Amino acid sequence: MDADADLLTAAQACALLGISRATLYAYVSRGLVASRPGADHRNRGYLRRDVERLAQRKRAGRGAARGAAQSLDRGLPVLETRVSLIRADGPYYRGRSAIAAVDAGATLEDAARLLWDCGDHDPFAAPIAERWPATVAGIASDAALPPLERAMAALPLLALDAPSFNAAPRVRHETAATLLRHNAALLVARPPSAGPVHRLLAQCWRPDDDGFADLVRAALVLCADHELNVSAFAARVVASTGAHLHATVCSGLAALSGPRHGGATARAYALIADAAGADSAHDFIAMRWRRGDDLPGFHHALYPQGDPRAAELLARLRVLHGDSPAMRTLEAIVAASEEASGQRPNIDFTLAAICFASALPATPALVMFAAGRLAGWLAHALEQQAQGSLIRPRARYAGAPPEEPASG
Repeated sequence: MDADADLLTAAQACALLGISRATLYAYVSRGLVASRPGADHRNRGYLRRDVERLAQRKRAGRGAARGAAQSLDRGLPVLETRVSLIRADGPYYRGRSAIAAVDAGATLEDAARLLWDCGDHDPFAAPIAERWPATVAGIASDAALPPLERAMAALPLLALDAPSFNAAPRVRHETAATLLRHNAALLVARPPSAGPVHRLLAQCWRPDDDGFADLVRAALVLCADHELNVSAFAARVVASTGAHLHATVCSGLAALSGPRHGGATARAYALIADAAGADSAHDFIAMRWRRGDDLPGFHHALYPQGDPRAAELLARLRVLHGDSPAMRTLEAIVAASEEASGQRPNIDFTLAAICFASALPATPALVMFAAGRLAGWLAHALEQQAQGSLIRPRARYAGAPPEEPASG
């Protein structure tokens, strides 16, 4: 297929949408319409599919039904939460900057206590058995299983011995703390540990490397929550039914398993590996963008000026790896993407970059995401169940009209 056939000129895009060029450029800056270099490389082309999708939305009208539909696609807020807030400078956990917490040395456990609103109670001080019960031991220690599948298979069985339905806040916080530790251990097929999660993961991947362990700590804290992302929303919907905490986090893991959510780290790693194997990482990225391919790991709709979480991790990665060959490749990819597309790295790219620079495969990137984000899923589940309401949106039917009964 001719890639140019999928691009519209600015005049064509404006005509289809009924807008000015200034508005079109605003749509591009907000990530609603992607642009590419035009055939003559002097003008920009605009992806036909993005323009047509926007045009279809405009035709749908501006009524309440349309507003509700858009709410489920990074649009209007759909519920209130005290858990986290997304601002241009990054996520805030109960009013406190996640990036500032990382700089202050916070661990995932510290972030979890804050997200769960534990106050002076430390649920991680409760003892934890450092071996698996017989019901899950075979699954939990089977390193041949994929991480998410291993966790999703074992967690429901662990729920059989957990006080998940106890409504006392202290008990629920201690259940959540055990769940956080169990999930991390399951993701790397290790026995449960009472130590910090970042130490457990780092020791599994790069033993006795303190610099790497601190990088994992930062990644876990920055992944801990991101408002109503798809996995958090899935966990929150399940929690609203009164389901136990183990079930809610399984729903989060299931949502994370999709290629458009947790799978984004694997796609970002593949981009890095392909660029590293090319004669020129810069030329590879530029060619990919010109032919209309996306750049996995770049751009975030909620951070049009760049993902601050990614910037924080990249800065730490530069300190740790300096001018190493791997770091030079990563820098070339970042520079080429911004030059060709104006897009900057997001958290998926930097998790993959940590693995690439550390000579690890792609899987630890997904594990860091899942181990960290579980803290947020639990925060949303605890908040939703404290509210006691059921999440039950309505659908706008768009199918065939009902058949009318035949007149007799």
